[in-house]
Amino acid sequence: MRKFLKPVLLILLGLLIVGGLVLYYLTRPDVARFSTAELSGRVPVMASQKSEIFPTIRIPAVQGWPAGTKPRAAEGLETALFAKDLDSPRTMLVLPNGDILVAESRSPERKDGGIEGAVMKNLMAKAGASGTSANRITLLRDTNGDGVADVQTPYIEGVNSPYGMVLSGDTLYVAATDALLAFPYKAGETKNATTPKKIADLPAKGTNRHWTKSLAIAPNGWLYVGVGADSNIGESGMNAEFRRAAVLEVRPENGYVRTFAAGIRNPVGLAFYPGSDRLWTVVNERDMLGSDLVPDYLTDVSEGDFYGWPWYYWGGHIDHRVDPELDSRRQYTKRPKYALGAHTAPLGMTFTQGQKLDDRFANGALVARHGSWNREPAAGYDVIFIPFGQNGQPTNTLPITLLDQFLASDGKTTRGRPADVQIAKDGSVLVADDGAGVIWRVFAK
Repeated sequence: MRKFLKPVLLILLGLLIVGGLVLYYLTRPDVARFSTAELSGRVPVMASQKSEIFPTIRIPAVQGWPAGTKPRAAEGLETALFAKDLDSPRTMLVLPNGDILVAESRSPERKDGGIEGAVMKNLMAKAGASGTSANRITLLRDTNGDGVADVQTPYIEGVNSPYGMVLSGDTLYVAATDALLAFPYKAGETKNATTPKKIADLPAKGTNRHWTKSLAIAPNGWLYVGVGADSNIGESGMNAEFRRAAVLEVRPENGYVRTFAAGIRNPVGLAFYPGSDRLWTVVNERDMLGSDLVPDYLTDVSEGDFYGWPWYYWGGHIDHRVDPELDSRRQYTKRPKYALGAHTAPLGMTFTQGQKLDDRFANGALVARHGSWNREPAAGYDVIFIPFGQNGQPTNTLPITLLDQFLASDGKTTRGRPADVQIAKDGSVLVADDGAGVIWRVFAK
């Protein structure tokens, strides 16, 4: 018996070594071969696909801003703290009187269990995104014009993970994770305790993986809601993606809802180009094709547009992990207008008409890039400006960095995470930092 023991042990040891090598190969991070700059712009590099069984996981832990530190603004500009002690400030709405509404919001309780659910909760905790949602909209007011909010008070409470907000006359529309709500609005009030009217239900079944519901209002008063997919590439079946991975059109006068544009994995920030009826959005693309794919993007959205998800990306590149769609649909896949780098996670966006920084930022879009969790090295963690031409389209230039140094120099920790960017009434720029629970103000020196 003993003479067989040594060979068996050697075989077992060999299997363990081989298994370990296989596990290492399957789980090792995919290191990017291209810079974020190369993966940005109107004609980004399209890298080769690297299908991952396990995603590359590189999450800089949120540490907060050490005393005396702040984000770095572009040359000629200054940064200061506008508001603090906020609970995950996500989106902002600048009101006509100069007040600012801030949605303090996190993901509702996730419904996905098992290993994937446990992994996602762990990732969210490390990224500073775990915890119970405050479900609150807070009002900020600078009463003496010194660039600091001296009034900070709960304005609306009890909304289920509020995100998008727009004002139309005397009606404030709020997109919760599961419904579009309308509140009566009165300028100057610091508390709104009215019962909202529900305009329409919004998709929130399944895991509600992409829970944010962004919101924009057209010149004619119709509302547009960005709804992310409930999956990465439709792995639970497309029946679970009804009215998801889409921009929805909602007519508030009667609650009518339809899909306006589709195949957009996670459209977050929404805004109309000033003086036009042209809707734009920033989009978080799919995961697990490597650190260089797929570029997130900024693009305009027209009625009936199809951007390819989950079958195609960037104007017809085939995602071979997905069962093929009718090939005739590929030719109608619209190509995005401007790449924002792979896995940079763009969230809030706004156009810069009304800014009083300087001429560099006169015509274009500001985008808050929340930062990657699945790229080596990390990318995003900044606010960038995309110049537009007189034709209302992005120019053939790379983005200009407005605000950075959220990510520490070692790439392993981050001081905060930009979540939204808006133009204040005085022409300065406000940046919501949900990682640090603050709002920064950028202004000319």
